[in-house]
Amino acid sequence: MVAQAIEKWGRVDILVNNAGILRDRSFKKMTLADWDLVLQVHLSGTAYVTRAAWPHMNEQGYGRIVLTSSSSGIYGNFGQANYGAAKMGMLGLMNVLALEGAKNNVRVNTLAPAAATRMISTIPGRDIDPDSPPPESAPKLVSPAVLFMTSDEAPTGVVINAGGGRYYRAQIFVNDPINLGIEATFEDLMANTESLMDMSQAKPKTGGV
Repeated sequence: MVAQAIEKWGRVDILVNNAGILRDRSFKKMTLADWDLVLQVHLSGTAYVTRAAWPHMNEQGYGRIVLTSSSSGIYGNFGQANYGAAKMGMLGLMNVLALEGAKNNVRVNTLAPAAATRMISTIPGRDIDPDSPPPESAPKLVSPAVLFMTSDEAPTGVVINAGGGRYYRAQIFVNDPINLGIEATFEDLMANTESLMDMSQAKPKTGGV
């Protein structure tokens, strides 16, 4: 796919990874075959296509890559352990690639969309016509976020949630460490769990980009 794009247009500037399937079951009922399949399509599929475009973008000094995550991975959703693991994996991949691509103006961001799509219509009990979605669930309402993340002014290493005309950023936060020293014990930590769990003064954490 990447080779065909380069053959036709001479370069590839934007890549949006959007392939996906669902195999929803509670974890105790999930087969490892369904686990492997979902991770292969979402996470490995994203890695394979991105890897094909990566050297070209870095060599030309420009690239915009979007990975597609989900609230199921970032925040969790019952019955989607395979899907959630794959989608949270997007954030780990993005964090590393944003660092590696920064010097060559290759920016990598992650989308967490909410829309009525063909994939969502495969969920049992979901009566959705992807060719005529409800206005509040229209996929076109996700597009502004994708265009922002693929623009010349795009950030890098950023997660944007988009759906129903609402757009917001998700980010990892950390609190200040409890310094118990090199002789720290379980008992020492247990005496400080209130401070350990306190996120009231937490700050954003990034890889330095």
